[in-house]
Amino acid sequence: MSYFGKFIEYKEGNIPLIISVPHGGILECDSLPERSNGVLGIDKGTIEFSKNFVLQISQKFKEEILEEKNPYYIFSLIRRSKIDLNRPEKEAYNQKSLLAREIYNYYHFKIRKWISNNLKRFNRSLLIDIHGFEKVNRPPGFRDVDVILGTNNLGSFFPESIPKRNWSNNIRGKIIQKFLEAEIPIAPGHPRRREYMLTGGFITRTYGASHIPKSQTIQIEISDRIRIYDEKLGEIATRILVDIFFEELKYL
Repeated sequence: MSYFGKFIEYKEGNIPLIISVPHGGILECDSLPERSNGVLGIDKGTIEFSKNFVLQISQKFKEEILEEKNPYYIFSLIRRSKIDLNRPEKEAYNQKSLLAREIYNYYHFKIRKWISNNLKRFNRSLLIDIHGFEKVNRPPGFRDVDVILGTNNLGSFFPESIPKRNWSNNIRGKIIQKFLEAEIPIAPGHPRRREYMLTGGFITRTYGASHIPKSQTIQIEISDRIRIYDEKLGEIATRILVDIFFEELKYL
């Protein structure tokens, strides 16, 4: 284990899929000072959800094509109140902390390196940034959902804007379709209702196609009902994502 293994859990994969979880850590780490601004709460259960996803998609590759195929993954183990890895560096941590800067830079170094590896080997890269939200905090008047997709208005998928008729002809569209078929409310998903939307944060913007050609990113916000309270629903959601990304990558 490297020096940073105390703060970040990560593993290199061999398919062009990267799973990032920046806000699931619970490590207090007394040597890191607290942040004073921004959201400080933990996205509980996002690491556990993501580990299950990694395990299941690896098993599916082994069962379906009889090969060892594993995604890359990187999880912050540190509390968000110490470092927010989904923010620009000046906002991410107390700037007086050398250790915080080293951890922040290492997390993003790994993502950049893996994207570069994927582009060289596969000519494409996919990054899923996993987050969580609490349904009780949904603003009043908005449609109740359990999953929210953020792609910076598809800017993280395509370097230039595409016609509206093609908005669903990509991974985001497939995810929306499959969750609606499973009767799991997802946003975007209802064109005539006010939706609680999150467009995607720093990681999605920074590593998406508008900045790095052929690198696609998607932020997936998962409700506490799926992550924590309803195990059966969590398994359904995981299986949907596994099937979609397996189909997308099985011939690479």
